[in-house]
Amino acid sequence: MGPESASDMVRIAGILNITPDSFYDGGRWVRPERAVARGVAMRDAGATWIDVGGESTRPGAGPVPAQAQLDRVLPVVEGLVAEGCRVSIDTTLPEVAAAALDAGAEVVNDINGLRAPGMIEAVAAAGAGVVVMHMRGTPASMQRDTAYDDVVTEVRGFLAERVAAARAAGIQRIWADPGIGFGKSVDGNLALMRRLGELRTLGVPLYVGASRKSFIGKLDGDALAEDRLGGSIAAAVLAARAGADVLRVHDVAATRQALTIAAAIAGERAA
Repeated sequence: MGPESASDMVRIAGILNITPDSFYDGGRWVRPERAVARGVAMRDAGATWIDVGGESTRPGAGPVPAQAQLDRVLPVVEGLVAEGCRVSIDTTLPEVAAAALDAGAEVVNDINGLRAPGMIEAVAAAGAGVVVMHMRGTPASMQRDTAYDDVVTEVRGFLAERVAAARAAGIQRIWADPGIGFGKSVDGNLALMRRLGELRTLGVPLYVGASRKSFIGKLDGDALAEDRLGGSIAAAVLAARAGADVLRVHDVAATRQALTIAAAIAGERAA
């Protein structure tokens, strides 16, 4: 699903939340047939793979048991794979990851950075790829402490350790995600976006998810999630120019078009 170093192409992961309470699209795709149709549409609009999740990770969200996640995501993963889509599973639970990989998912997107007991083994045993993300605390607690001496340095140090752990376990395909919006202030998110190139020293592709997040709204008069498309597009284009290899987005077609035009004007990285 992609090389382990930067490429000339910026890839898009389409967000597909099979949840009743995600901050933007919660409740829209809980019926498997609607979710599969949405995933296929995102694939056709330019997503390299579809990131399927059964647990909201918005600030303040509580955990969802493994069986509830499995009931939500497995029919969708199976349906998407049957339609020829490439799938990643967004979960922190090894049992959910293992079942989704058995159903045909190729990558585990773990906001917990492979720290749950058994997760790193589940990914390695399946020969899957992994996105390791930085998050301070849990979704329920992460916004209580957003102070860092140097957010970029601290995030880079954490990701370096988790990338090394994944490599030591034999995992070959690794992406690093700075965790925009996960335990960061507005200024912290901006610093990470602005200094994204400093994370290239990790030696793995960079995965960035800023789509419709609250820092965009806070920078624009407390705009609601449904009114943050323009800010999301700006963040995506600038992240790509700063070195992001994968952009995790809700709005695949609009993001792909923006990247295509920006690349054509600048003569730089293709979408």
